[in-house]
Parts: sequence; C-alpha cells; structure tokens
Amino acid sequence: MNSPTYSTTAGAELQHDLVRAGFYPQMVQDVLAEAMMSQPVLDHYVHLETHFDHNEVHRHITVMVLSEKVLYIIHVDDQQLDDHGKDVMAQVSTEMIALHRIASVATNYVYHQPQHYRTGDEVRELTFGMSWNGTRRIDLEPASCADPQCDADHGLSGTAQPEDLVIRVSAEADGQRAVNKAREFAVRLRHETI
Repeated sequence: MNSPTYSTTAGAELQHDLVRAGFYPQMVQDVLAEAMMSQPVLDHYVHLETHFDHNEVHRHITVMVLSEKVLYIIHVDDQQLDDHGKDVMAQVSTEMIALHRIASVATNYVYHQPQHYRTGDEVRELTFGMSWNGTRRIDLEPASCADPQCDADHGLSGTAQPEDLVIRVSAEADGQRAVNKAREFAVRLRHETI
C-alpha cells in the first residue's frame, strides 16, 4: 500500500524500523496506514518482544505512532495452529487515542553504577507507561473478617487500577538504541500531551 502516511522522513523511519523488526512488516504497515487515514507520522516507537513458554517461542510487536492529535497503537500477536508451525494466525489490534485523553505518561529509569553517574550517561533500562482510562486491571480476593471463628461469606474486595500500556526496554535485551528511542518517544509524548 502506497500511503501518504509514510511519505515524510518520520514515516520512512517508521517503515525502516518495521522492516528491521521483521515481524510481518508489510501487514503492520498496511493496517497502520488504514488506521491513520493519511495522517502524517510525527514520531514512533516499535517494540518487538519475545518470550518463551515451555518449548515454544512467542513474539509480539507493539507499534506506537504519534500524529498531530492522535496516538495510534498497533499490537500484533501470532499463534501456531499446528504442531509444525506451518499454519499460523496473526491477530492485529488497533487503538486510536486522542492526545488530550492521555492522563498520564510515566517513565522509570534505571542507571547502572549510579555512583559514577555523569551528565549524558545513558539509561540502561526504561519502563514506559501511559494511561488514558481505556482499560483497568481489577484484582479481587475474598473479603475477610477479623473474627477467626467467622465462616460467613463477606463478598469480595479488591482494587481497580488503570493499566492501558506498559513497556519495559533494557539495553541488555533490546539494545541501547531501543532504550534511547523509547526515552525520546516518551519525552515527545509527554510534551505533546501537556
């Protein structure tokens, strides 16, 4: 798909990073172009994650793209439908969040050997999160009573916390370039949502 979305320098950099990630890049580009409806790319972050489950390897990708008024988030998971990995299915979800709806952009920096810190030292790990009240995590447990002899059902108690998006990036796992890019994207997003 030849889309105006990718016609800028920032759009070309996004295409390059999608191809570099190597996780269904053309599919992700096409879905993103459809979601963005020709809006120009101002900035982006591509996060490819791999995890192991017993004897299987699972990968998924999260792509965040900043335009003038909207943050687009594309998430892709794939799944093998047979034992040999020849029949594969990809599930793609898209979300568009108006920048004025983003309530919080949080970053957690990890510096190694902080006793030797100098201005300009690179962050080695970054946890980047944001909330727009799109989803909430609910943790419930049986409500308890102070009376140890009580066997009545007291219902449930718990908490509901916003948990829209959290990404962790480390230099050891993802490379220093990925950490730096995530930090730059978080700073730009914070600036755009003030």
